[in-house]
Amino acid sequence: MARAGGNLTKEKIHAKPPITLPVLTPEHEKLRNEGQRINQGRLGLDYEKQKPIKIYTSQTKPIKITRKVSADQSQRRFRPELVPKIEKEVDKLIAVNFIREVKCPSWIANIVPVKKKTGQIRVCVDFRDLNKACPKDDFPLPISELMVDATTGHEALSFMDGSSGYNQIRMDPKDEDLTAFCTPKGIFCYKVMPFGLKNAGATYQRAMQNIFDDFLHK
Repeated sequence: MARAGGNLTKEKIHAKPPITLPVLTPEHEKLRNEGQRINQGRLGLDYEKQKPIKIYTSQTKPIKITRKVSADQSQRRFRPELVPKIEKEVDKLIAVNFIREVKCPSWIANIVPVKKKTGQIRVCVDFRDLNKACPKDDFPLPISELMVDATTGHEALSFMDGSSGYNQIRMDPKDEDLTAFCTPKGIFCYKVMPFGLKNAGATYQRAMQNIFDDFLHK
């Protein structure tokens, strides 16, 4: 095989072609600026200013206990230097009204602190036992290939990222206690739908389907 322009290297073979974006026309730039102005108070809100949308999981039910499994996990121990970081993250969740303190819950899960690139931690909850007791919600999720195909023929595309997406849906008050988790500050449960539930993805997709139904496949 001929190699024009010198030997082929692994870097050359796997090099990604440069992506060039077309310059917006004055008309499109005006539309973009107008959209940003109209939605100024809705987009890019700080964590503390976010408010969950008025959709409750009672309409979608991500938690439905169908069989008995161990309800209480043995409490985990954390290195002393991690405890202040965990407490700081818990305080954040309390401040934004995502969690509340709970007494004598029927289920208690452990937290799993995950270190971020910034050196801070993310407090995740180990819902594996709870997920074992819940049947799977098979609501269909979008297929990425079909979504790409659907963009054919359109001149402009816009993307929207749901900040803390799952947390934007409120938990059914009757199910809040089932999300209880143990921390060095005490036992808390979620008032909004947390990450880690087996059916959280299907619940969120169903909500988005209902909200954007008039805009889909148009």
